Amino acid sequence: MTAERRRRRLRVRGVVQGVGFRPFVYTTATELALAGEVGNDEAGVLVEVEGSAAALDAFAERLRRPPPAATVESVECTDLAARDDTGFRIADSARTGGRTAVPPDAALCATCTGELRDPGNRRYRHPFINCTDCGPRFTITTGLPFDRERTSMAEFALCDSCAREYADPTDRRFHAQSICCPGCGPVLTFSGTGAGDALSDARALLRAGGILAVKGIGGYHLACDATDQAAVSELRRQKDRGDKPFAVMVPDLTTARRIVRVDRASAALLTGAAHPIVLLPRRGHAGDDSTSSAAADLDVAQAVAPASPDLGVMLPYTAVHLLLFGLPGDPSGPRALVMTSGNRGGEPICYDDEDARTRLAGLADARLSHNRRILVPCDDSVLRVVDGVELPIRRSRGYVPAPMVLPMPVPPTLAVGGDVKNTCAVADGRTVWLSQHLGDMDRPATLAAFDTAERHLERLTRVTPGRLVADAHPGYRSTGWARRHAGEREVRTVQHHHAHIAAVMGEHGLDPSETVLGFAFDGTGWGPDGAIWGGELLAAGYRGFRRLAHLKYVPLPGGDITVERPYRMALAHLWAAGVGWPEHLAPVQACPHTERGVLEHQLRTGLGCAPTSSMGRLFDAVASLAGIRHTVDYEAQAAIELEAAARDTSTGKPVYRFAAVPGTDPVVIDPAPVITAVAQDTGRTVPTGVIGARFHAAVARLVAELALDHGEIARTVVLSGGVFQNALLLSATRTLLRDHGFTVLCPHRLPPNDGGLALGQVLAAGAG
Repeated sequence: MTAERRRRRLRVRGVVQGVGFRPFVYTTATELALAGEVGNDEAGVLVEVEGSAAALDAFAERLRRPPPAATVESVECTDLAARDDTGFRIADSARTGGRTAVPPDAALCATCTGELRDPGNRRYRHPFINCTDCGPRFTITTGLPFDRERTSMAEFALCDSCAREYADPTDRRFHAQSICCPGCGPVLTFSGTGAGDALSDARALLRAGGILAVKGIGGYHLACDATDQAAVSELRRQKDRGDKPFAVMVPDLTTARRIVRVDRASAALLTGAAHPIVLLPRRGHAGDDSTSSAAADLDVAQAVAPASPDLGVMLPYTAVHLLLFGLPGDPSGPRALVMTSGNRGGEPICYDDEDARTRLAGLADARLSHNRRILVPCDDSVLRVVDGVELPIRRSRGYVPAPMVLPMPVPPTLAVGGDVKNTCAVADGRTVWLSQHLGDMDRPATLAAFDTAERHLERLTRVTPGRLVADAHPGYRSTGWARRHAGEREVRTVQHHHAHIAAVMGEHGLDPSETVLGFAFDGTGWGPDGAIWGGELLAAGYRGFRRLAHLKYVPLPGGDITVERPYRMALAHLWAAGVGWPEHLAPVQACPHTERGVLEHQLRTGLGCAPTSSMGRLFDAVASLAGIRHTVDYEAQAAIELEAAARDTSTGKPVYRFAAVPGTDPVVIDPAPVITAVAQDTGRTVPTGVIGARFHAAVARLVAELALDHGEIARTVVLSGGVFQNALLLSATRTLLRDHGFTVLCPHRLPPNDGGLALGQVLAAGAG
C-alpha cells in the first residue's frame, strides 16, 4: 500500500491567511481523496498531503487557483516518505519565525450582502456581518499569524453558533477571524438625540441636512446628503476644505451611473474587493455627450466638487454603509452621501473613539459609532482609469499591506518616502511591503502617525531594517526622521526623480541590468545642483541615472507662496520668456500692484528665488495665463482645472512647440515659445479649452521627440511623477510613444505621485 502512495509538503506563500485558504485546501484535498493536514504559520500556509501521484499533481495545480481574497505568490514542493495517513485535518496555527502577509481589508461580499438582506437569516441586518471572503483584516490586526487572538475581535467571545461555524472546515466562515453575529458581536451606537435605533436616527439626521461622523473600517468618515447644497457647503466650511472635491458614496452601481459615466474597467474597480474611490466623468458636465435618461434624476450638489468635471465615487464596503442607505421597508436615507475623511484639512484621519469625541465634536452633529476598536488607521484608496487601465492616485484601504515582489533581493531595509502623500516601506529579500497613505509630513500629527505605521509594519512583517533610505532633499522632514531614528544604522539617500523612475521599473519587474528613458514630471524635487527639479528626462537604472534633458530653469520667487498663487509662476515664466507683463494678461491683472513691484525686484535681482525646471509649475503658469485659476486651495488644482477645460476639445491650429537650447548637455528645453504662444492666444480670445488642449498636445509631443532623440539609449520609456496623474496628458503621451515603437511603462499598482517613492528608494538603495 505504501509503495503506491506518495507524500508531499507544500509551502504556500502570499496572502493566504484569513481569506478562506485553509477551508479551500481542506475541501480540495478531501475531493481528491488525499490524506494529511494544513496549517497556518508565520511564513504562510504549510500543507502535507498523501495519496496517488495523479491526485497530488492535481492538488498542486488547484492550489494556484485560490479563493477570491487570497493571493498565491509561490508554492514550494518537497517529497516526503509516505506515512499511510488516513483522513485530512486542519492543524492549529504555529509560530515558526517565518513571514507571511496580513490580508488587506475586503469589501462586503455578495453572499454576505444577501444574508444581510434576508429576513430568514440569523445575520439579517447585522452591521458587522463578514466571512472569509470579506471584512476587516489589516486595520484590526496586531501581529501574526493572523488569528482572532491577535485582532481587536479577541474582545468579543464567540457564541455557540458562531463557534460551530468557526470550527467547521466545510463552512465558509471557518476561521474567519472577525466572525460574529447580533448575539456576540460589536454594537452600533448613535451619539445624538433620536428614537433609540442607531441606524434609523442616523438616517433621519442625514435626511434633515445634518453632518454625521461614521466609524468605518479604517477610521471615521464625515457624511452628509450629497444632493443638499447647504449641508455640503457647511461640511466644506467646517473642514476648512477650500474647493477640494469630496468623495461620494452611492448604494449601488445603478445609482453610480445616474451621476457619473461608468465603463467596464471602472465598474470592475468599483465592485472589486477593494471598493476604492474611483474618479469618473460627471454626467451633465460640459463635455458629457451622454444621452442616457438615467442621468437626469439625481443631482449632486455643486459644492461637492466645484469646477471639477469628475466625481470621486465609491460603493458601500461595509454592512454599516449599506444599512445607512436603508434596506427595503426602511425610511430611506439620501441616495448619495458625501463620505470624506473624518479630520480637518491636512490632519491624519480620526480613528480612535476618544479622539473622535474631541476632534470631531465641532465637525459633526452626531456620531454613528461601534465598539470594535480600529487598531490601524487607513484612508480610502483613490484610483482613476486611463485607456482602460487603472492608475492609482492613493494606495491605502483594500490594497495595504499586500506585498510586492522585487526584481532583485535587498537586505532588510526601511524606506521613509517623501514629505507629500507620504508612505513608507519595509523590504527584505525579494519582498516589499508599503504602508497605507499617511499624508503630508508638515504636521506633527502626521509625523506621529508615521511613527505608529512604521512600527506596525515592522511588527507585521518581522523585518528588522539594518539600513534606512530617504529622499536626498536635506530639508525633508521624512529624511530628518530617518537620521534621528537611524542610531548606528546606515542612512542612504536617493534623488527624488530617480526614485520615481525606479519605482515604476520595479513595479513592472524590470531586470537590474536594464536602462530606461525615464520622464519624471512633477512639482518639486531636490536636484543635486541645488535647483528644484521637476521636468526631467533621465537615462535610469536601479543603480543610478544620467540627466539627459530638462526644462530650462525659471526663477521660483518666494517658494511655497508661489505654489499657492499660480499667477506668480505665470509672471515668472513671462519674465523668463521676455514677454513682459502686458496689462491685458490675466495673471498680471490677478497680481496686486504692490506685490507686482516686489515680484519684479525678486526676479531682477534673484532675491528669494530658487531655480526650477518643474513641469508642474509650468502647468500652473499656463492655467493662470489662460485665465482658469490664479490661486489654489489644494495641490495641483490649477493643473486639474486646465485638464478639465482641455478635455474633449480640439486643438486646431497653430500648435505650440517647445525649443531646445543649442549646444546644451544635458539638453535644455525652453518653454518660452509655448508661453509666448499662450499669451498671444489669450490676446486673440482663443477659448481656454483650446489653449489647454494645445498645451497638453505640446507636452506630449515634447516627450515623444525627446524619446526619439535618445532612442539609441533605450526603447523602453517610463512615465512617472505627479503630473502623469493627468489622464489627458498620460493618454496622449502613451499613444504617441507607442506609435513610434517604444515600450511604455506607467504606474499601475502604485501612484505616480510621491506615494510611490518608497518603493523606488528601496530599489535604488538595494542596487547601489
